[in-house]
Parts: sequence; C-alpha cells; structure tokens
Amino acid sequence: MQSVKVGITAIQQLDSAPLTKNQKSLICMLTIGNILEFFDLFLVGFVITLLMQDQRWSLGTIQSGFILAGAGLGTVIGAIFWGWLADKYGRKKSFFSCILLLVIFTGLAALTPENNWLFLSIMRVCVGIAVGGLNVTSVPYVQEFVPSKKRGLFTGLTSAFVPLGLFIGSFVTRYLAEPLGWRGLLIIGCLPAILLAWRKFIPESPRYLLSKGRFQDAREAYAWAMNIPVTKVGHLPEYVSISKRSYLNIIRHYPKQLTIVAIGSFSFILGSFAIQSWGQVLLNQVFHFSINVVANLFMILSLGDLVGRLFSAWISDYLGRRRTLFLFGLIGAFGCIIAALSIQISTIVHFLNLNMLSSSWIFFFGILIAMMFGDGAFGIINTFGGEMFSNQVRSTCLGLGYGVGATAKIVGPVFLGGLIDGKNFSENVVFVPFLIFAFIFFIGSIVYLFARETRNIQLEAM
Repeated sequence: MQSVKVGITAIQQLDSAPLTKNQKSLICMLTIGNILEFFDLFLVGFVITLLMQDQRWSLGTIQSGFILAGAGLGTVIGAIFWGWLADKYGRKKSFFSCILLLVIFTGLAALTPENNWLFLSIMRVCVGIAVGGLNVTSVPYVQEFVPSKKRGLFTGLTSAFVPLGLFIGSFVTRYLAEPLGWRGLLIIGCLPAILLAWRKFIPESPRYLLSKGRFQDAREAYAWAMNIPVTKVGHLPEYVSISKRSYLNIIRHYPKQLTIVAIGSFSFILGSFAIQSWGQVLLNQVFHFSINVVANLFMILSLGDLVGRLFSAWISDYLGRRRTLFLFGLIGAFGCIIAALSIQISTIVHFLNLNMLSSSWIFFFGILIAMMFGDGAFGIINTFGGEMFSNQVRSTCLGLGYGVGATAKIVGPVFLGGLIDGKNFSENVVFVPFLIFAFIFFIGSIVYLFARETRNIQLEAM
C-alpha cells in the first residue's frame, strides 16, 4: 500500500505510483470498447462487398460510397456533440451512452429492407454519431487517470488495438459471411453491448470531478485509481471555476491548437479511411482477389495497423509526439505512392525479369505501408490532440478539432467512389486518388511540427 508524503498532491502521487489493477482495468475496458466499435464500423465494408454481388440489390459504387460515408458524417456530428457532453456531464456517462447507441443502431441496420440503401445509410450515420463520441470520450477518460511520463503509451493503447476490430471483421467475414449473410454480420456487430456490464465498476475521471468542484468524488476516484484508502490521497489541486465557454470563445482561445488538430486529423484520416472503407472492393473488383483472399489480406492489414499504432504510442514517449507524427506521415505517404504507381512498378519489375510481383500484390504492399504508418499514427494522434487543451474543455476541444478533421471520412469514400464509378474497375483508377492521399499525408506530417510538444508535461500545465 502506497503511503502519502506530507505536502504531496494527488496528481504528484498518481504520477509517481506504479500502474494498478484498477487503472489497467480502465485501460482494458476502453481498449475493448474501441476494438468492438471499429469492428462494427469496418464491418460495413465487407457488407457492401456482399451486397454489390447480391442480385436483389441494385447497389452501385455511388450508393455504396454514400453508405460508407454515412458513418463518416455521423462521426463528425458525434465528435463535436459528445465532446461537449463529456465536458458537461462527464466522460463515463458519455462513453457508456455512446456504447448503447452504437448497439441500438447497428441492430436496426440489420433490419434494413431489401435494396433500401438510403435506410442503411441513415443507420450508418447514427452508428457514426456513436463512434465519434467514443473517440473523443475514451482518450480524455484514460489520460486523466494515468501517470504523465507514460501517458502516451497508456492512452495510445486504447487506440492501438483498434485494428483488431478490422481483424475480427475480416475473420468473421471469412468464416461466417456465407452461413449468416450480411444481416447476421451486422447482428454480430452488436457485441459492444457486453461493455455495459463494466459501468458499475469504473468511476468518473478525477480531473473532470475536480473541474466541477466535486472534491470528495475526486478523492474517491484517485483512491480507486491508485488502489489506496481515501485517507491516503494527497492534497487536491485548487479548484478554479471557469465561466461557461461557447464554441466561439473556445475557438478564439485555442485557434492554433484547434487548427492543428483539425488539419492533422483530416490529413491522416483521408487515405486511411478510404482504404478501410473501399479497400475490400478495390482488392476484389479491381485487382481480382477472391472474397476469401480479401478477408485474409485485411487480417494482414489489421495486424500491420496494430503494430504501427503500438509503435507510435510507445515511441512517442521517447521521441516526442511531434517527431513521431512527422515520421509516420512521411512513411504513410510513401505507401500511398507505391499503391498509386502499382502498375508502373509492376512493369519495371517485369522488365527486370522479377515476375513474382504483380500489380495487385504491389498495390496491397503499398496500402499495407499506408495503414501501418498512416493509420498507425492514431496510436498517438488523439492522445496528442487531447493534451493540447485544459482539463475543463479537453473533450469539447478534442471533439471539435477531431470532428472537423473527421470530415475526411465523408470526403474519402465519396471521392474514391466517384472516381471508380464508370471506370469498369480498371487498375488505373487508383493512380490519381492515392497520389492525392500521399500529398495529404505529407501535409499532415508537417502540420504537427507546429504544435507544442507535450511529452512528460502534466495535464494541469496545458
């Protein structure tokens, strides 16, 4: 049991204490939530692939693009809306409310009437609203419970395992798509309901409670986190009441930080989400891999993404947030360039009598690099974004910045769907969009260099 020194604050106590089983349980719960959330989010890409082959559905690439973009639109709304709610009503209430809504609307999506792509699109918007909320509530929730020196890693873990959701979706599609059909796949997407059982065992964030002047509740939350009696908790920081801030005032107060989060998020989301949403169709319809092979390839993509996220979360505590994102953005751009030039590279490879690599496999190798480093950067992106703002408005600001950036989840699928339509699924269709994705990744890598480095800095100093 940890003893308390005279004059030590609860925050200093938390920063110097080893990670307890309670903190680990919180990280575990939020990690599982993000895995299952993105399992549901990515599953629709496989569902679309199945529906495009279903004769009962007249589903073209334009309609598919709108369905895929639906979750992106919802994410924008959800991030902004739930970020504000998390600062007003708490991280805990907001997180579990998002889980509940995710399950409800995924279940309703499974009841979509035949060939009613508009209803499915609306349901995906509602699912996206829940997903956007989970993004911006889970990051501050864990940030405010863990030591500063390992905040990048511990917070990043909640996002690092997100690709397992894509892996589970690929696995489920590979082995259950045929017997269950697309409706059965969506019903499996209701798995996040199991997280609601955690609600009684996890307290509210102590820093949120302090921001509301709830001192005793904050003491109990700190005691829970460090697994010590309440009487052993150190001094609490002085309570500073702030006036209610409108979005306009927040924008005026944090213009640089919000701009960095918005542009940076957009840049890293655009190409990554386009691959996550359209990758199955591209590999199947354009590069002629079978559905089962596509599912296997997406398992590999998800594992590569997982490695990238874990690496970015870990290395950011040593290399720093800014340098980590700069490096990951550059390598992600390189992967998109390989994907864009897959035909040209295969021509060179064949000219050199190295016939083991076709354009299809070169394209896959390119998007694997893009996912490992471009999407892999999300092991630290939202952590870094949350660290830029004060405790009282952290979720609101992260939600606003990330929400604006998440418009890339609308732009990417619709943009790529529009280019594919009418092209008879020619391999040349990937050239222009993936060069654009590469350029945007590069922009994102530069943008984060203008941010203040937050490694090892206490949240109260932001």
